[in-house]
Amino acid sequence: MTTLTALLLILLILMIIVGGKTGFKSYLSVVINACLLILVALLISWGVNIVLVGVIFIPLKLLTIIYLGTHDYTVAKNAFLTALCVSLIVMFIIILFENLAQTQGFGDQAGEELIGLSLNVGISFSQIAILVAIFSMLGAIAEASVAMSAGLLELKRHDPNITQKQLIRSGNEVGADVLGTAMNTILFGLFGSFLPIFIWYVRLNYSLFEILNDKLFVDEFLIIVYSFIGVLLTIPLTIIFLAHTLTNKENKK
Repeated sequence: MTTLTALLLILLILMIIVGGKTGFKSYLSVVINACLLILVALLISWGVNIVLVGVIFIPLKLLTIIYLGTHDYTVAKNAFLTALCVSLIVMFIIILFENLAQTQGFGDQAGEELIGLSLNVGISFSQIAILVAIFSMLGAIAEASVAMSAGLLELKRHDPNITQKQLIRSGNEVGADVLGTAMNTILFGLFGSFLPIFIWYVRLNYSLFEILNDKLFVDEFLIIVYSFIGVLLTIPLTIIFLAHTLTNKENKK
């Protein structure tokens, strides 16, 4: 048994013990998302249009993350609609700033490995950079939308007579806690994945301006900012959307 297989098995056992059926569904969500990412890479390498791949797989990833990650259909429905709307908004921001930043392609650190190799592989590196940035933010957006939807619906179920204003005010308080947790998760994810590059910068005596202008650093930093923007948009939109939906249901009744 390899180390990876052992860790996956331990993860499965712990998720079943803690979450039961929902934990098992969440584990399937992780496996399915990993398979989707592999399929995306294969399709792009086979020459399939990158924009078409993004249009198809972005909703698929949100569906697997959200619907398999929660047992409540109402929570999943509201979280998916909110996450999809936020993803579309942030997508336009990503397209704009990725074209301005010009961080696509390989960094200077990959120079030795690419000596003698041709980069004319028939693939748009700018489109790949945009797709990577979009996929990188989906997890944070989905997590925030599920947390907000679940929290607000629980408030409504415990107090069916709560007004829309009270629900929005309580949602803002819940959103502040979710925002702090999500921001720390994203930030520490950056430091965890980017630590070897930081060590590289220190050992090679990079100046602050060289770091800020390095392609790898700028690319990673932009992805973090996109995720921040996505979470910041998700919280108020979830509150507004869910409060409006619950009010309409009460009016119909």
